Amino acid sequence: MRFFLDLSYCGTNFNGWQNQQKQKNTRCVQRVIEQSIFTLTRTVHELVGCGRTDTGVHAIHYIAHTDSNEELDNPKFLYKLNNILPEDIVIHVIRKTHEKAHARFDALSRSYVYKLHLEKSPFPDLSFLYTYKIPDLEVLNKAVELLLDYRDFNSFCKTRTDVKTTLCNIESAYWIKNDSNEFEFHIKADRFLRGMIRLIVGMCLDVDRNKLTLDDVKKALDKKERLPRNWSVPAIGLFLCDIKYPEEIYKL
Repeated sequence: MRFFLDLSYCGTNFNGWQNQQKQKNTRCVQRVIEQSIFTLTRTVHELVGCGRTDTGVHAIHYIAHTDSNEELDNPKFLYKLNNILPEDIVIHVIRKTHEKAHARFDALSRSYVYKLHLEKSPFPDLSFLYTYKIPDLEVLNKAVELLLDYRDFNSFCKTRTDVKTTLCNIESAYWIKNDSNEFEFHIKADRFLRGMIRLIVGMCLDVDRNKLTLDDVKKALDKKERLPRNWSVPAIGLFLCDIKYPEEIYKL
């Protein structure tokens, strides 16, 4: 049987969802959950995640799948699993899916939010980038609106990655101001390149600080080249907040 796990985690103390080098001395979310499931079932369960997250990136709504001969969707099992998982991971629900459902390849869209605060907070559970300058919301949105006219985002992809294509379909991208001290960047697309969102946020802030122009951004996108200035903002403010699947994925 195949099961989808709907979970959240704080990425501050993790080397992302999955460590590609399989180094035993690194802490990744996938390994911690797999070890916890093994503790309860005494059976190896390999998890497949809906995508990679970099070191320090958080997830409010993350999906992974695994195959099992046991009824993992039993509420008692979920309770036991959450009791042995560390405080920075929680499994919200485990649902049975059809046997070919895939957490990564069946996803229709992914949504992220990046948070900026203008005041420092003493509480570590409030994750955001602390910035000294009050951004101009209109300028931020003008910068990100440029992206909606393009599909190739080689300009916003980390170098030395193994991606086969730099094409992405961005459905929406915008900045909002929640109050006097908090700004949020929201973006939704079918897929994202490694480091893409953090580079986009850095671009918007550089435009706001007059370190890049809108023309600089447009030229880079047209030529599929790197920006004259690339700023990948810290991972602390980035959250995977939603992921959509076809409804029939849960129809057995």
